[in-house]
Amino acid sequence: MKTKKNSIQKKWTILALGLLLIGMGSIMAQSHSYNTDESTIALDGYSPVSYIDQGKAQMGKKDFKATYDGLTYFFVNQDQQKQFQSNPQKYVPQYGGWCAYAVSLGYKYRPNPKSFRVVDNKLYLFTINVEGEFVKVWENEGKDKHIAQGDKNWKTLEKFKTF
Repeated sequence: MKTKKNSIQKKWTILALGLLLIGMGSIMAQSHSYNTDESTIALDGYSPVSYIDQGKAQMGKKDFKATYDGLTYFFVNQDQQKQFQSNPQKYVPQYGGWCAYAVSLGYKYRPNPKSFRVVDNKLYLFTINVEGEFVKVWENEGKDKHIAQGDKNWKTLEKFKTF
Protein backbone atom coordinates (compact mmCIF):
# COMPACT_ATOMS: atom_id res chain seq x y z
CA MET A 1 0.00 0.00 0.00
CA LYS A 2 1.39 3.37 -1.02
CA THR A 3 1.39 5.92 1.70
CA LYS A 4 1.40 9.66 1.63
CA LYS A 5 4.84 9.50 3.31
CA ASN A 6 6.33 7.53 0.38
CA SER A 7 4.88 10.02 -2.08
CA ILE A 8 6.39 12.97 -0.21
CA GLN A 9 9.78 11.23 0.02
CA LYS A 10 9.69 10.57 -3.71
CA LYS A 11 8.94 14.24 -4.47
CA TRP A 12 11.78 15.39 -2.18
CA THR A 13 14.16 12.96 -3.82
CA ILE A 14 13.25 14.24 -7.28
CA LEU A 15 13.58 17.86 -6.12
CA ALA A 16 16.98 17.17 -4.53
CA LEU A 17 18.21 15.42 -7.67
CA GLY A 18 17.05 18.34 -9.83
CA LEU A 19 18.82 20.87 -7.60
CA LEU A 20 21.97 18.75 -7.64
CA LEU A 21 21.96 18.68 -11.45
CA ILE A 22 21.38 22.42 -11.65
CA GLY A 23 24.20 23.01 -9.17
CA MET A 24 26.55 20.76 -11.13
CA GLY A 25 25.71 22.66 -14.31
CA SER A 26 26.56 25.95 -12.60
CA ILE A 27 29.86 24.58 -11.33
CA MET A 28 30.73 23.25 -14.77
CA ALA A 29 29.79 26.52 -16.46
CA GLN A 30 31.99 28.44 -14.07
CA SER A 31 34.94 26.09 -14.30
CA HIS A 32 35.82 27.59 -17.67
CA SER A 33 36.04 31.21 -18.60
CA TYR A 34 36.06 31.82 -22.30
CA ASN A 35 35.91 35.10 -24.12
CA THR A 36 32.73 34.41 -26.03
CA ASP A 37 29.09 35.36 -25.96
CA GLU A 38 26.10 33.04 -25.83
CA SER A 39 26.82 31.99 -29.43
CA THR A 40 29.90 30.08 -28.17
CA ILE A 41 31.79 30.99 -31.35
CA ALA A 42 35.45 31.21 -30.42
CA LEU A 43 37.79 33.97 -31.61
CA ASP A 44 34.89 35.94 -33.13
CA GLY A 45 34.99 33.49 -36.03
CA TYR A 46 38.70 33.84 -36.82
CA SER A 47 40.63 30.65 -37.62
CA PRO A 48 42.94 29.50 -34.81
CA VAL A 49 45.01 27.54 -37.33
CA SER A 50 45.72 30.69 -39.34
CA TYR A 51 47.09 32.42 -36.24
CA ILE A 52 49.45 29.60 -35.27
CA ASP A 53 50.52 28.17 -38.63
CA GLN A 54 50.45 31.30 -40.82
CA GLY A 55 50.84 34.16 -38.37
CA LYS A 56 47.67 35.79 -39.75
CA ALA A 57 44.26 36.74 -38.42
CA GLN A 58 41.94 35.21 -41.02
CA MET A 59 38.19 34.99 -40.75
CA GLY A 60 37.01 31.39 -40.90
CA LYS A 61 34.03 30.11 -42.86
CA LYS A 62 30.91 28.53 -41.41
CA ASP A 63 31.30 25.61 -43.82
CA PHE A 64 34.49 24.55 -42.03
CA LYS A 65 33.93 24.31 -38.30
CA ALA A 66 34.74 22.11 -35.33
CA THR A 67 33.65 22.06 -31.71
CA TYR A 68 36.11 21.74 -28.87
CA ASP A 69 35.42 22.13 -25.15
CA GLY A 70 31.96 23.55 -25.87
CA LEU A 71 33.14 26.23 -28.30
CA THR A 72 32.79 26.36 -32.07
CA TYR A 73 35.84 27.27 -34.14
CA PHE A 74 35.73 28.28 -37.81
CA PHE A 75 38.46 27.64 -40.37
CA VAL A 76 39.50 28.97 -43.75
CA ASN A 77 39.35 25.55 -45.41
CA GLN A 78 38.95 21.84 -44.79
CA ASP A 79 42.69 21.28 -44.34
CA GLN A 80 42.73 23.71 -41.41
CA GLN A 81 39.66 22.04 -39.96
CA LYS A 82 41.41 18.65 -40.05
CA GLN A 83 44.60 20.08 -38.55
CA PHE A 84 42.62 21.50 -35.65
CA GLN A 85 40.67 18.30 -35.11
CA SER A 86 43.87 16.27 -34.95
CA ASN A 87 45.31 18.46 -32.13
CA PRO A 88 42.91 21.14 -30.86
CA GLN A 89 44.99 22.01 -27.78
CA LYS A 90 47.74 23.26 -30.07
CA TYR A 91 45.43 25.93 -31.47
CA VAL A 92 43.21 27.19 -28.66
CA PRO A 93 44.15 30.66 -27.40
CA GLN A 94 45.81 31.17 -24.05
CA TYR A 95 43.75 32.42 -21.11
CA GLY A 96 40.45 31.44 -22.69
CA GLY A 97 40.94 34.03 -25.43
CA TRP A 98 41.04 37.00 -23.03
CA CYS A 99 43.59 39.81 -23.42
CA ALA A 100 46.98 38.39 -22.37
CA TYR A 101 48.23 41.72 -21.03
CA ALA A 102 45.12 42.26 -18.91
CA VAL A 103 45.33 38.71 -17.51
CA SER A 104 48.95 39.34 -16.54
CA LEU A 105 47.70 42.31 -14.50
CA GLY A 106 44.85 40.30 -12.95
CA TYR A 107 41.94 41.40 -15.18
CA LYS A 108 39.89 40.04 -18.05
CA TYR A 109 39.32 42.33 -21.05
CA ARG A 110 37.88 41.36 -24.40
CA PRO A 111 40.58 41.45 -27.07
CA ASN A 112 40.54 42.52 -30.67
CA PRO A 113 41.03 39.31 -32.71
CA LYS A 114 43.37 41.18 -35.07
CA SER A 115 45.77 42.05 -32.24
CA PHE A 116 47.75 38.93 -31.38
CA ARG A 117 51.13 37.32 -30.96
CA VAL A 118 52.24 33.71 -31.27
CA VAL A 119 54.97 32.84 -28.76
CA ASP A 120 56.33 29.29 -28.56
CA ASN A 121 53.39 28.10 -30.71
CA LYS A 122 50.85 29.59 -28.28
CA LEU A 123 48.28 32.20 -29.27
CA TYR A 124 47.97 35.36 -27.16
CA LEU A 125 45.29 37.97 -27.93
CA PHE A 126 45.25 41.65 -26.95
CA THR A 127 42.90 44.56 -26.38
CA ILE A 128 43.12 47.69 -28.47
CA ASN A 129 41.55 50.75 -26.88
CA VAL A 130 41.83 54.52 -27.01
CA GLU A 131 44.95 54.42 -24.84
CA GLY A 132 46.80 52.23 -27.31
CA GLU A 133 47.59 48.66 -28.18
CA PHE A 134 48.19 46.43 -25.19
CA VAL A 135 50.41 44.12 -27.26
CA LYS A 136 53.04 46.85 -27.58
CA VAL A 137 53.09 47.48 -23.83
CA TRP A 138 53.23 43.70 -23.22
CA GLU A 139 56.29 43.43 -25.47
CA ASN A 140 58.00 46.61 -24.20
CA GLU A 141 57.65 45.57 -20.56
CA GLY A 142 58.80 42.03 -21.31
CA LYS A 143 56.56 39.37 -22.77
CA ASP A 144 58.26 36.57 -20.79
CA LYS A 145 57.52 38.40 -17.55
CA HIS A 146 53.89 38.94 -18.57
CA ILE A 147 53.45 35.34 -19.73
CA ALA A 148 54.76 34.03 -16.40
CA GLN A 149 52.47 36.37 -14.44
CA GLY A 150 49.53 35.64 -16.75
CA ASP A 151 49.98 31.89 -16.27
CA LYS A 152 50.02 32.39 -12.51
CA ASN A 153 46.97 34.70 -12.52
CA TRP A 154 44.98 32.44 -14.84
CA LYS A 155 44.92 29.70 -12.22
CA THR A 156 42.51 31.86 -10.21
CA LEU A 157 41.01 34.13 -12.88
CA GLU A 158 39.70 31.20 -14.93
CA LYS A 159 37.19 30.42 -12.19
CA PHE A 160 35.57 33.84 -12.37
CA LYS A 161 32.28 34.05 -14.18
CA THR A 162 32.55 35.47 -17.68
CA PHE A 163 30.98 38.89 -18.11
